Amino acid sequence: MVARKTVCLKRLGGDRAGELRAGRFFASPQVTTAKIIAGWSRQTGAACAGRHVLAIDDTCEVKFPTTAQRRRGLGPVKKGRAYGLLVHSMIAVDAASGACLGLVGGQIWTRDGVNPIPHRKRPLEQRESMRWLDAAAQAKRVLRPAAMVTVVDDRESDIYAKWALVPDAGFHMLTRLMTDRRLASGGMLSAAAAGFPVAGRRTIELRAHEPGQARRTTVVEMRYGEVEICRPQNEDRWLPETVRLRLVEVREVDPPADVEPLHWRLLTTHDIADAAAAWQTVGWYQLRWVIEQLHRVLKSQGLQLEDSQLATAERLEKLTAVAVKAACTDIQLTQERDGKHQLPGSTVFTEPEMDTIEALVPTLQGSTERQKNPHSVGSLARASWVVARLGGWNCYYKPPGPITFRRGMEQFYAIHRGRQLEMRLQRDVRIP
Repeated sequence: MVARKTVCLKRLGGDRAGELRAGRFFASPQVTTAKIIAGWSRQTGAACAGRHVLAIDDTCEVKFPTTAQRRRGLGPVKKGRAYGLLVHSMIAVDAASGACLGLVGGQIWTRDGVNPIPHRKRPLEQRESMRWLDAAAQAKRVLRPAAMVTVVDDRESDIYAKWALVPDAGFHMLTRLMTDRRLASGGMLSAAAAGFPVAGRRTIELRAHEPGQARRTTVVEMRYGEVEICRPQNEDRWLPETVRLRLVEVREVDPPADVEPLHWRLLTTHDIADAAAAWQTVGWYQLRWVIEQLHRVLKSQGLQLEDSQLATAERLEKLTAVAVKAACTDIQLTQERDGKHQLPGSTVFTEPEMDTIEALVPTLQGSTERQKNPHSVGSLARASWVVARLGGWNCYYKPPGPITFRRGMEQFYAIHRGRQLEMRLQRDVRIP
């Protein structure tokens, strides 16, 4: 049952009949969340071939409107004050350019309730934090064509088991430290970081973390060195007693009085031979912003997923899996609207979809030079131009953003389905 129109359902159907088709699709037992997630990475491996790829993952909570009488099978989120789903997703980002190359994997689930067993007293495989290790395992499979992979994640993934089990040849980790750690040499990691000499200062740009906040630039100082962390006392005893890592600390110098000072302690398995390598590590961590943008497009700044009124948690999970893929596509089109990364159209679209793109170019081009498609045939930038035009962009004023591309993709898929149907009819129906 579909209670009312939402952006996600409209994208699948475009009208009331389309919404009903989408409702039947999500109700089908043949359609599972696992199958949809398995399709996330269909084109990602090929796009990553030969590159150093940052596999950036994070978890977001998707809150849906409920009442005590109508929970829809949804579990608690937002520290138990709301109900919804949890989405853990991993994207592939080119380490050199910052281009989003596609989805790697992830999982979507709803909690049954509050687990009465404390987190640390549960076996590793029964903790929600296993999602970080599972995502890394998916990255090893999907990103096999890459020259090197670095998993980049935030403080919540600072798990000793991950440091001990995940790293491999050509497969590295980069994580922001959550808690202070004991060192094999004695003392604590925070004290060791303070003892490293300052290796330099630099001005960096900080993106807004909350809606309404503005970007700002700030001066930071950086320290780096090698550390050997100890296994926590309450951790599984079969894990190795110590792990050797590199630490990069970045601290804001003279922060404004009205903001929380920036202070990052980054742990990594990469060798850091000099200050240039340490600054490069900081740059990789800053690219985490791409997955934060994915979550914003998924919710308030694009697909408005949290407005959905599908009747059950199972169907909402399927809808969410489709929406994550759509949000990633919007980000890829937004990034490549100027063609700066020179990605092929196959990064996002199939060959038949690219044929539809080319068929639409003459129709969408206007009479002025500004309204001509300036990008090469077969490029993602050319496809991005077409989708933006379908979304209402007139080639003037500010460049198209995720909302314009969302509208454009709605129109594009409707046109593409019609074109494919017409081609099948021409092939199958022979008129005497």
